[in-house]
Order: sequence, then C-alpha cells, then structure tokens
Amino acid sequence: MKKIRIGFGYDVHRFAENRELWLGGIRLEHDKGLDGHSDADVLIHAVCDALLGAADLRDIGFHFPDTDGRYKNVDSKILLRQTTELLRASKYEIGNLDITVCAENPKLNPFIPEMKTCLSAAMQIDPTDVSIKATTSEKMGFVGREEGIAVYAVALIHRVG
Repeated sequence: MKKIRIGFGYDVHRFAENRELWLGGIRLEHDKGLDGHSDADVLIHAVCDALLGAADLRDIGFHFPDTDGRYKNVDSKILLRQTTELLRASKYEIGNLDITVCAENPKLNPFIPEMKTCLSAAMQIDPTDVSIKATTSEKMGFVGREEGIAVYAVALIHRVG
C-alpha cells in the first residue's frame, strides 16, 4: 500500500497600487496587483504550503524567506518548481491539488484553464490533477471589501520508491 499524505495551505495578500496581478502563474489585467516580497502570487504560495506541509517540510517562509534578497520580485513559479523538487528529493510525488480562490474581482473563471496548464507544467503533473475553483465572500470581510485575495489549497502526495 502506498503511503499517502495530505497537506493544507492558506495564504492572503492585500491589493496594492502600481503592482502587476499574478495569480496561478499568469498575469491578469487588473487595476491593482498584490503586495508581497515576491510577485505575490497568492495562489502559488498556498499551493507551496500545502505541498510542503504534506511532506512535513515546514512552510514557504522557511524555504523562501522574505528577508532573502534572492526572492525579491521573484516569479512564484520558480518557488513552485523548487518546492516540487524538494518533494521529489524526499521521495514524494504529487497526487492532486484542490484549490479555492476567494476574490470579488477580477472574475477568475475565464482564466482557470490557463492557470491549470501553467501550474501543472511547473510541477510536471497532468492538468487534470489540478483543480481550481473561484468564489467570492459575498461582500463580507477583507475579500468582500476588495482589499485582497485569499486562497485555500489541499494537496495529496504519495511516497514513491
């Protein structure tokens, strides 16, 4: 029997002026971007935490600290690829991911297929193993006030070798 593990990731970033909006590895047209040390791709950050947690490899801040200048404005797909390499070095393979993005705007459904393709390529897994759903918070809380975006991610991994 394969040893399977589940990890949960959660991240939030606030909107900021004069920043590009990167989400799920793709650039979206929006009047604001997300604030952060890297490109602030909140979706990828939540996925990295879910994967790292599943493998008991700490968290994204441990591996890619915002105090390290190498990660200033870094493309988060690089962090995702490195996270995947850490998993594989620990003899784990990704089973699937289930991701929920909470945002009032921009509307994300038209971009989900491209995000799935981008993320699956970065992790070298099948796009059908990446589920992305978009929802709002019904105008409640910081997401509802359009102050930022929150993402929840669950990862299933299994031992190989």
